[in-house]
Formats: sequence, structure tokens, C-alpha cells
Amino acid sequence: MDLSELLSLVSNQFLDIFVKINLTMDTYKIILEAHSGIAYVALITLAIAVINSLIGISAKNEFKPKDRRIALFALIATHIQFVFGLILYFVSPNGMAALKSGMKTVMGNAALRKLAVEHPLTNIVAIALITIGWSLHKKADESKKFRKIAIFYSIGLLLLLLMIPWGTWIG
Repeated sequence: MDLSELLSLVSNQFLDIFVKINLTMDTYKIILEAHSGIAYVALITLAIAVINSLIGISAKNEFKPKDRRIALFALIATHIQFVFGLILYFVSPNGMAALKSGMKTVMGNAALRKLAVEHPLTNIVAIALITIGWSLHKKADESKKFRKIAIFYSIGLLLLLLMIPWGTWIG
């Protein structure tokens, strides 16, 4: 069995599990709306954490519990967003179900490719970078805590903003 057959088998098994759950369209809409709504919270808290860190760097502030909480809220919000996105990926016709039509079809359609491949993979990288920033700030000297948050959270925020399907999200 080659890699493509193995991936196809695994994706079909995941899809079959979620099809057996038999989610109604109402449930799908609720998950989609939650994913969209939580995105606002995640992006706002992430932007606040980045701005707070940049202010902390420029003012040479001491990293206080308030700064830790701001960064932690952003981390939690992005992880909650990720969980809803992961659920949505498996129940949405634009996620795992789209891959059933074949990678050639998905990769040949720019809109479908963005929703089924680019959006989830880039967002996983963004969440990983935010998580790495959080972990590194805990190990860093006091003078470098703001820098770790600012760098990793900024890159994560940029990646998240780049992968938002603006046409479907706002329009």
C-alpha cells in the first residue's frame, strides 16, 4: 500500500465516522457560526497581546501577571478557535468531504484548495507558533518575555489573517 492509498483510507475512515454521527444542517450551521464568532474573539485577543508586548518592549516594562494573562487569554482563544475549526473541517462539505473528490480536483480549484488545504494547514502552523511563543516566554529571562510573545504571536496573527476566507466570512 503506497502513501496515497493509506491517506485515502484514513480520510475515508474519518469521513465515515462523522457521516455516521449524522449531523444535521442546523448543527453544521451552529458549528460554522461558532467558528466565525470565536474568530473575532481570537483575533482581537491576539492583537491585544501583540500590541501589549510591543508596548512592553518599547517601554522596557517589567513582565507582570497582567501581561501573562493577556498572552494566556490569546492562547486560549486561538486554541478554542482551532478546536471548532477542526470539528468544522470534518463536518463541512469544504473540508475532509472535499478531499473525497480527489486531490487533483481539490488542487485544481483555487477556492476549494484554500478551504480544504491551505486554510487548515496554515492555521495549524499559526496555532503552533503561538503555542511555541507561549512556551518560550515561560522559559525566557524577564527582559525577553515580551519579545518572545511579540515575535511568535505576531507571526501567528499574520498567518491567521492571511488565511481568513474574507469573502465568505464578511460577505
